[in-house]
Amino acid sequence: MAEVALRSVRKVYNNGHVAVAGADVAIGDGELLVLVGPSGCGKSTLLRMIAGLEEVTQGTIHIGNQDVTQLEPRDRDIAMVFQSYALYPHMTVAENLGFGLKLRGYSAADIAARVTKSAAMLELEALLDRLPKQLSGGQRQRVALGRALVRQPQVFLLDEPLSNLDARLRTTTRTEIARLHRSLGTTMIYVTHDQVEAMTLGQRIVVMNHGVVQQIDTPMRIYAHPANLFVAGFLGNPAMNLWRGQLKAEGSLLHLTKQGHVLSLGSSAARVNGRTDVVVGVRPENVHRISAHDLSHGIRFEAAVDLVESVGSEAFIHARHGDWTVVVRVSPHDLPAAGATVTLGIAPESLHFFDAETGGRID
Repeated sequence: MAEVALRSVRKVYNNGHVAVAGADVAIGDGELLVLVGPSGCGKSTLLRMIAGLEEVTQGTIHIGNQDVTQLEPRDRDIAMVFQSYALYPHMTVAENLGFGLKLRGYSAADIAARVTKSAAMLELEALLDRLPKQLSGGQRQRVALGRALVRQPQVFLLDEPLSNLDARLRTTTRTEIARLHRSLGTTMIYVTHDQVEAMTLGQRIVVMNHGVVQQIDTPMRIYAHPANLFVAGFLGNPAMNLWRGQLKAEGSLLHLTKQGHVLSLGSSAARVNGRTDVVVGVRPENVHRISAHDLSHGIRFEAAVDLVESVGSEAFIHARHGDWTVVVRVSPHDLPAAGATVTLGIAPESLHFFDAETGGRID
């Protein structure tokens, strides 16, 4: 096990494209850290620089007490699991698991012991004599994990390892990875574009966009206090409702206006520090369908229903108030019809404010 420290790590390709723009990240000994962001945000490039598969343009990478920035991948004491299983088709599961150790000159007895231990941890004992073509996708991914596990490295690097699995297998294998991390206590850095994987697996999350680290924190702190508009819109399913407009104050009351439409936000004036052009955000679960006579919510407004999506245990109402669209997470019972008008309520303390120009959070 080891700490990993990225210090001002930057990657610029020959064509001038900046893939990673000065990342500073410290991963604790035994931590499971998730790099998350949309395709092309630089997360896989950052992981590959840690692995030594991409050259670092600027900055340093330390694993433990050693600067590994210029070391070859084989000298970094890391093991990597890729999106592609990359198993040798002519080798059995046992041979695939032990092949890397064989290349490194381990004895047959040591290889057998490590393969047996890893196979037991991943419940592969009954599959050791099978070829990859005889395995399901989930079983192949477990073999790929096991091949990294037998190395007993200081750091595990996982690059979207679940992308090729169906929804059920993704959930199962995600649980196995979390269990494996708890059992081993080894430092893991996990790359994904899937926010559910990030939220459920990561002890901390690094959110990236256009090569820039947007926010680093625990999943729930990022969800509750997104640093900017990108993070607010990226994490959460459905995404946070974001309403752009101009603020007008009337005494202690605040109103959001846009093209003649007005939404009263209650007594929130102190939270915006005199700004005029803002984006107001609220999570779908913090918008409530209420009766027209309910006065318990500080913010009340009517909205026209465009669409209702029922997904079993919950439903989502897509509605419109003036030029602002709103998604509401509700129970799947007594749902309104498209075209109906509903009264919605929001507690003022659940609002998020962002600067419309910079996108930064206003606290």
